[in-house]
Amino acid sequence: MEAQIGFIGGSGLYSMPGFEAQQERTIETPWGRPSDSYVLGTLAGKPLAFLARHGRGHRISPSELNFRANIYGMKSLGVERIISLSAVGSLKEEHRPLDFVIPEQFFDRTRGRANTFFGDGLVAHISFADPVCPQLAEVVHAAARASGVNVKKGGTYLCMEGPAFSTKAESNVYRSWGMDVIGMTNLQEAKLAREAEICYITVAMVTDYDCWHPEHDAVTVKDIIANLNKNAENACKVVAAAVAAMPARRTCQCGSALSHAIITDRKLVPESTRKKLELLIGKYFLH
Repeated sequence: MEAQIGFIGGSGLYSMPGFEAQQERTIETPWGRPSDSYVLGTLAGKPLAFLARHGRGHRISPSELNFRANIYGMKSLGVERIISLSAVGSLKEEHRPLDFVIPEQFFDRTRGRANTFFGDGLVAHISFADPVCPQLAEVVHAAARASGVNVKKGGTYLCMEGPAFSTKAESNVYRSWGMDVIGMTNLQEAKLAREAEICYITVAMVTDYDCWHPEHDAVTVKDIIANLNKNAENACKVVAAAVAAMPARRTCQCGSALSHAIITDRKLVPESTRKKLELLIGKYFLH
């Protein structure tokens, strides 16, 4: 195992205080290359892997992200838990800029994105009713509170396609549905992490209110950048506290998500598909 905990987020985390980066690892996966090289190092004495979701310099749009490669790369490094940090817009007055939200549900408004490792002769249906790891959510929520960040656990992250932001009509519909925050990236990560039997949560960092808010048009790019920078600073504190408090043993069900999910008769799975997915399914094909 080269890393126990993985982080996906913006480049601001490279300079996380206490993160001792030791090497970069470029990984080729059956689905191509991840967004960037993984930065491996230690924090609080624990091995970590960090990935810049959009690549260094923010070169990859949400619709272009190779989610399968990103999560598979984490799995190949031995990662068992992923904390995903993501900038979001707020759909409720109570979620203010600079607040952190740890959503417990996702709602998919994307179109045609690859969001499963399965297919090509192997069918698996994971349980996704509760899409985030409850143990990991508790640890990170406590870490955020201890770090002095205004954090709320619960609610729904609406994942939109982008790259354009919502119209006011769309934003108001999402609010009428009871959605809490809106972003463009985390639903696919959550699904693939579950298929890979990796614990996953999102830390949704509010930068501004979505366009429904009457003061939305008064917010400048400068304001948003300032909030992004402050959120990155707070994220570093939360990550450090979460890693320090992370229990050694997983007590959730994430690590056995595929135990009853594989539907296809083992004898009929094409050899090429089995080889491609060996990292994920190998333990279920021993007999």
